Amino acid sequence: MSTANTHVAHHYDDAEQQFDAARLGMWIFLATEVMFFGGMFTGYTTCRFMYPAAFAEGSSHMQLLAGTLNTAVLLLSSLTMALAVRSVQVNRPAVAVRLLMVTLVLGFVFLGIKGYEYATKFAEHHVPGAAFSLGEAHNPAVNPQHVELFFAFYFLLTGFHALHMLIGVTIVAIVAVQTWRGQFSSAYFTPLEITGLYWHFVDIVWVFLFPLLYLIH
Repeated sequence: MSTANTHVAHHYDDAEQQFDAARLGMWIFLATEVMFFGGMFTGYTTCRFMYPAAFAEGSSHMQLLAGTLNTAVLLLSSLTMALAVRSVQVNRPAVAVRLLMVTLVLGFVFLGIKGYEYATKFAEHHVPGAAFSLGEAHNPAVNPQHVELFFAFYFLLTGFHALHMLIGVTIVAIVAVQTWRGQFSSAYFTPLEITGLYWHFVDIVWVFLFPLLYLIH
């Protein structure tokens, strides 16, 4: 019996039908995620149009280098993930495992840089709350409470994105182990393909977050 057939659930006719159903299910799930993030993006955009100067002031306190590095890290991780899926499709599981491990490392690098940014924001009192402060270096024409609103969106958006990243690295670690154990081949790689779709979605969300938060003028 082929590898594909051993993974076909009883309610599917064949492996191809099961793969199509799994991929469709993931696309539907990602559509709900788009609506989830879309609500936050809408709230952010509305407030940005209401308080453009304050949001520009908040963005000026962002660490552009850290955001740029994280963008490069995630784009590279999307490449390694895509190559990992392709490697399994052409029956090169050993290469796929190495690529998945690189993807995993890049994911942790992203989270490490984001953690450093968060620590810096706490040290600079840029966390919304009673201790929030812009210090001396800020535009006196803007309302600090409106700048605080910017940082509220910053932590909300990047926090939920970081949570998705944590989920992503966990799943990548699982499929890396499964690939190492020889569970995937050109005949069956559905879990790896689905993981790739999720990972690319998380990367795309960051591609939108980066200019919205770091590149406001």
